[in-house]
Amino acid sequence: MTDSLRSAISAIAANKLRSALTMLGVVIGVGSVIAMIGIGEGTKQKSLEELEIMGSNRITVSPQRGRGGTGSDNALRVEDVGKLKSRIPAIKEITGVVSSRFSGQSTVKYGAFNKRTSVTGAEPQIQLIENARKMYAGRFYTQEDEAYMRRVAVLGWAVYEELFAGENAIGSTIKINNQNFEVVGVVDYKGGSGWMNPDDQVYIPLKTAQDRLLGTKDRLHMITMQGISPDVLTVIQADVEDVLYETRKSATGEELFRVFNQAESLEAIQTQSRLLSMLLAGIASVSLLVGGIGIMNIMLVSVTERTKEIGLRKAIGAKRSTILSQFLYESVVLCVMGGAIGTVLGIGATNMVAAAMQVPAVINTVAVFTAFMFSTGVGLFFGLYPAIRASALLPIEALRYE
Repeated sequence: MTDSLRSAISAIAANKLRSALTMLGVVIGVGSVIAMIGIGEGTKQKSLEELEIMGSNRITVSPQRGRGGTGSDNALRVEDVGKLKSRIPAIKEITGVVSSRFSGQSTVKYGAFNKRTSVTGAEPQIQLIENARKMYAGRFYTQEDEAYMRRVAVLGWAVYEELFAGENAIGSTIKINNQNFEVVGVVDYKGGSGWMNPDDQVYIPLKTAQDRLLGTKDRLHMITMQGISPDVLTVIQADVEDVLYETRKSATGEELFRVFNQAESLEAIQTQSRLLSMLLAGIASVSLLVGGIGIMNIMLVSVTERTKEIGLRKAIGAKRSTILSQFLYESVVLCVMGGAIGTVLGIGATNMVAAAMQVPAVINTVAVFTAFMFSTGVGLFFGLYPAIRASALLPIEALRYE
């Protein structure tokens, strides 16, 4: 076994360029599998983190716009919040919400600076529901501010940075749609992005927003709540639908409200990520198969080139199993070396692409091990036929071969 392995390594070293080109398919295949699965896992982790930034164990109710009943039928009201809170004990926190996102962004001004952003009117519980507990400066508004409809505002990080550029904002007066509001707090950086970026908004008391700024009176754009546990979100969703259906339903029987369960989003993200990872891994595995076919071709050429050598070895007593193991070792060593190089390149590619895409670099050890073992299996599978062909040569015919 040792002699066969030594002979195999010597044969590979004797043809360095050909060996390197033969390994290339395996290197690309293994590296692609590791990188693609790593990027897929990183994208999933980033999506889950962004969902967590928006708040955990969360359920949101919004009207089915443009469907069923009249405009008043499918309008959410403050009284609905009270009914849901009293009827469903599994709700930990709940508030009605109005937002300028649904009617066009608001203009927030401070001195010579201004910014187009969304204004969120909600009760103080929104701080817990949207995971905005950590304050950079000041405080969140209180239930007293809510009751007296005070013009106080809590700034998201992006709004604070653009208007105040790191200076103290607490106690300053800003204008929201030309109305004066006192800044009482700044929420610490959360790191969201896109249309629903939690850093790009201003929080104000719900009644202040309804009666003094947005003019929605007792109507709400949505109701958002937090469950006591992620395990009961499905139960809460069903209970919310039942309570709302009892009080208001359309003449045609259509649902007037849409209940959004965060657990469903988590499951959807995980399912899509799994499918994406499997698809990418499958595509990358084709490179491994192509690399295996390349190894078979090169090994067949090698058998042809070394026919006389095989005949001579058999003539002086080499067994068929010895010839077979030598050529099989050559194939496996090529794949193992290609797998090792591909693993290093795959990990490097994962880190580079993840940094460019601004997602976490996830090195999946199972994927690394599987890709490496698969490359070894490719060497065994595609090297077996050339090895059998070499070991089956008759000594006299091999020695006479030109």
